[in-house]
Amino acid sequence: MKFVKDLHVDSIDFLREDYILLRLVDPDQALPPMLPGQFVQIAIDDSSTTFLRRPISINDVDVEKHSIVLLIHMVGDGTKSLGKLRKGQTLNCIYPLGNGFTVPPISEGKKKLLLIGGGVGTAPMLLYGRQLFEAGHEPVFLLGGRSQRDLLELDRFSAFGRVFTTTEDSTMGETGFVTHHSIWKKEQFDSVAACGPKPMMQAVAKLAREYDTPCFVSLENLMACGIGACLCCIEKTVKGNVCVCTEGPVFNTNQLTWE
Repeated sequence: MKFVKDLHVDSIDFLREDYILLRLVDPDQALPPMLPGQFVQIAIDDSSTTFLRRPISINDVDVEKHSIVLLIHMVGDGTKSLGKLRKGQTLNCIYPLGNGFTVPPISEGKKKLLLIGGGVGTAPMLLYGRQLFEAGHEPVFLLGGRSQRDLLELDRFSAFGRVFTTTEDSTMGETGFVTHHSIWKKEQFDSVAACGPKPMMQAVAKLAREYDTPCFVSLENLMACGIGACLCCIEKTVKGNVCVCTEGPVFNTNQLTWE
């Protein structure tokens, strides 16, 4: 079920000068079920250069408070205008959109999953970790960035599982990319999930294939409509071209034509 609704701004927290956590609340009713990897299309009203909605991954959900948390990287006029919002203002949103990551039934046995995030791609991994943890599984997080300042929400991730990090400048965790981390050789996982820059996800998919581990990724193709009408988010798959916003954004990497 999809909703088009004005959600109220409950809070804005700056994680650094260009990243915010935006908490939106539905004052009227409970939120529909939401899966990690699904996203919200937000109308930007206060930017004269922004005409299309902006797709933002769902970072977390508080069912009791009817709230959605969005991790937003303010890089353009549209997203920068979101950082100027104040508590009590409203945003027109379409949600939840797309197909998300799957939480296996615990009846099939406890699973250990490696959840990998880079940049703003860490956003869906927090909700995925929460839902896996609450279902009785073991999420393990591997987060990468250029430096320590790129590693956000570490305390929130640690509430749901072990957290490992990599940085390119050696300021935190192991040095290098997420595919260089020693955990790949030290532990085995039932599956791998990743979201972040495409080269990172392609490298993760290749490494997971070498370890014969199922791999799922959340693609970040450019999206305008979010409902499969504009065709700007097309991705080539083994079954032909598909709209990421409706068929994804989460895909088993076996479906993709990545080398």
